[in-house]
Amino acid sequence: MDILGFYRRTVKNNLFTKAILLFSFITIVTVIAFSYFMFVSMSQSAVRRELDNQKAAMSAIDRYMGLRMGEAQSMMPDIYRDDALSLDLAYFLMHPYAEYVQYRLDRYGQTGFDSAGAKQYMENLLVSKTDIRALILYSSEQQVLYAFGSGREFKALSVNASHSYVPEAMAIQNANASAPNTWVRRELGGEQPDVYSVTVPVNDKQTLKNLGQLTVWFDSQRLSDALTAYEKEMRGDIFVLAADGTVLFDTSGRYYGKKFPYADGLETVYDVNSSGPSASGGLYFNKLASTAGGYTIAGIMSEAEAAESYRNLRGTIETIGAVCIAFAILVPSLFIVSFARRTNRIIRLTQKVKRGDLNTRLKDRREDELGQIAGSFDDMLDELNRHIDRVYKADIKQKHAELAALQARINPHFLYNTLEVIRMRAVSQGARDVGEMIYSLSMLFKGFVQQKERHTLKDELEACRLYLELFRIRYKDKLAYDIQAEPGLMELEIPKLSLQPIVENYIVHGIRSRDDDNRIVIFAVREQGDVAVRVRDNGRGISADRLRELRERLYRPEESEEGAFGLRSVHERLKLLYGPEYGIDVHSRGAGTGTLVEIRYPDTGGGERHVQSVSGG
Repeated sequence: MDILGFYRRTVKNNLFTKAILLFSFITIVTVIAFSYFMFVSMSQSAVRRELDNQKAAMSAIDRYMGLRMGEAQSMMPDIYRDDALSLDLAYFLMHPYAEYVQYRLDRYGQTGFDSAGAKQYMENLLVSKTDIRALILYSSEQQVLYAFGSGREFKALSVNASHSYVPEAMAIQNANASAPNTWVRRELGGEQPDVYSVTVPVNDKQTLKNLGQLTVWFDSQRLSDALTAYEKEMRGDIFVLAADGTVLFDTSGRYYGKKFPYADGLETVYDVNSSGPSASGGLYFNKLASTAGGYTIAGIMSEAEAAESYRNLRGTIETIGAVCIAFAILVPSLFIVSFARRTNRIIRLTQKVKRGDLNTRLKDRREDELGQIAGSFDDMLDELNRHIDRVYKADIKQKHAELAALQARINPHFLYNTLEVIRMRAVSQGARDVGEMIYSLSMLFKGFVQQKERHTLKDELEACRLYLELFRIRYKDKLAYDIQAEPGLMELEIPKLSLQPIVENYIVHGIRSRDDDNRIVIFAVREQGDVAVRVRDNGRGISADRLRELRERLYRPEESEEGAFGLRSVHERLKLLYGPEYGIDVHSRGAGTGTLVEIRYPDTGGGERHVQSVSGG
């Protein structure tokens, strides 16, 4: 393909194509830029919305933890309100557990009823508070740990300072939420990373002397209950961090009891009530610090998770952008193409006028600039034609009149009369067969040159009969013919010379001149709403290869320029006049078996159904 030629034809030398391409380029760049900025703005808004949802979930966790810490800090005031329980707890922490048991038995023996006891109170708290994993009482007087676990487990462990760091660790415990003390956890013999602890002091109600500490281990997993309302909306992960950076709660479940891995990124968020993206690492951070509880709630969302919030936004904007581009290009292009077509019509008209066609007109009645040009051009051609009529056509008509007068002197009757004189001369000399041939030739020629308004099947069959009669006489009765047709078909109008070339083709290619039984039959009949004329002979026939080649020439004339001219001419005329279902079909079983040619015409009239026959030979 000539790329440079194509470029010159369609772009370089085409003003309208240049206009469409330039406008399309400007439109595409503008829509893409606008779509990009709209996508950036809407995606940032979607990320901010997700961060706000995460911050709302963090606030719910903060409220939940505040309630749990409030429960832990209210335990001792509740005990102090009950004098008997307060005295029992003080005795429990100031004496060995065996003496405490004996103390409880003595009181039961004296009073006869089982009064409130510190141990039973702690066990009841575990049953009623499902968020509590364990309660730990530390006696600073005895340096003993009393642990109350779920399932009514109870342990009393001596943690003397001579062989344990628990006393020092408990001395620095405060009321903030934190991870369970490592030494206390080790003494109790369990890791339990998914808990957070709150420690409150235990004092003697009478003397206000510190007796030890009460440590509450809360189940971190229960913090997930605060996120129930945000499960479908929230993206990313939420962490609760102790003051030392230890992870107390983790929605991903990966960092319980470990140091928070994104502490550096979290430090960049200075305002505890705001959220913002990290400067590095591809993460967005939220931070909520609790001064009362001593913990920090951190929210983290990766860029991939943030992108999920506007994943469908990209496709929507791309679709809208594509529609806008298509609409913005298509509508102006339709107008430009319309202008281009009208301009091309003007160009083609000028080319026709250049070739001498002065009768063509644009007939563009629009009132725009192109319409005015077209109207002016039509008016110019009209004026030019009037000028030609006045000056040149008068001379041309005079010459045509002289030529017609000259041609009128050559009258076809002169030829008919001459042939009649020759025929009579032949008859007078006794050559009757020559006379008959001359008569048939004269009538055949007369039929060819005679101009009639309607050419019927009767006229065409008569032409075939005259032609066959000529050759019957020539071959001295070696040829016989039979022509049959329904009388109702004789007035059917058909194209001139649509049967005679078929008969002529048989005489030229099919007759067996050495044999005495040559025969051809022409039969016209109605079939399935059409008129079928079949020409059957017993001549030389057609071989299979030759028949295939002949049909290719009939049905694909553009591929074959030579051979079967008469048949092809008839076939093409019938198709052009009546449609592709009409024309000629040739049949033969092979060489020496004769040939059948079928010609189909549309049936345009009615009539009787008995057969009229003409035979010769």
